[in-house]
Amino acid sequence: MPKMKAAMIGDNCVDVYRLIDGKEVNRRYPTGNVVDTGVNLQKLGVPTSIISTTGDDENGAWMRRALTAEGLELSHFKTGHGPTAITYMDMDGTERVHGEYEEGVLEHIVFDADDIAFAAGHDLVHTALWGRADGVLGAIRAANPAVRISFDYCDRLSDPIIERTLPYVDYGFFSCHDREDAFVRDFLTDKTERGMKVAVATFGERGSLAFDGNRFISCPAAHAARVVNTVGAGDSYIAGFLAGVLRGLPVEACMKQGAEVAARVVQVFEPWVGAAEGGNST
Repeated sequence: MPKMKAAMIGDNCVDVYRLIDGKEVNRRYPTGNVVDTGVNLQKLGVPTSIISTTGDDENGAWMRRALTAEGLELSHFKTGHGPTAITYMDMDGTERVHGEYEEGVLEHIVFDADDIAFAAGHDLVHTALWGRADGVLGAIRAANPAVRISFDYCDRLSDPIIERTLPYVDYGFFSCHDREDAFVRDFLTDKTERGMKVAVATFGERGSLAFDGNRFISCPAAHAARVVNTVGAGDSYIAGFLAGVLRGLPVEACMKQGAEVAARVVQVFEPWVGAAEGGNST
């Protein structure tokens, strides 16, 4: 039986770090919600495609080299005329301080009929809040009613995109920070009652909570010997969870695997273990 395969559709960008604990640095990494999730899925043995557009600048060429080196399928990873998206970041201890965001070619990204058909040929499709792919999820589902669709809503629990995508999303992920309370339980319950198979809330070092339509399932965070950078923790949790889904694991095991992958990622500076570094730390 062939391996289950996944498609990531959405954003890619470069994180550029300028200050770490007040010290000037020159450090950058290839990233983006679907990039980080996709690379971690690939590392977990799931054949993964990236559907996105990068720039025709040096950052875009470097992004393509980095993803090629990780073994991702890039037949629908396009190059647009213009700069690659960049997020400028500083670090204060282990906390990220977001600076300005330059959207670059992502401002005009389009997912065409060929992209939709290609995505629908996978067993699972994942996207995220800033991926600009919410408008094509219905077409992907129509092309393949059996495809499983996953969405990372980050911490935007009231964003209208939730209502727009709810009819198509099987696995929804929500970053709730430290807010594990009745509101969160009601929120997850509502999402499964209206379409999701599983709705998951993550609480950082406090673990995660899922509702599968019948019961709540809690999972503690996996132990990390040290925390260097929390960038990519949520995406790596999702990758571990989705790898479990594609292997037919129960929700508890999917959550545990997600927690374990996230614990590995927060112990390195990069958004995935072994990420290629395109800049020098100074």
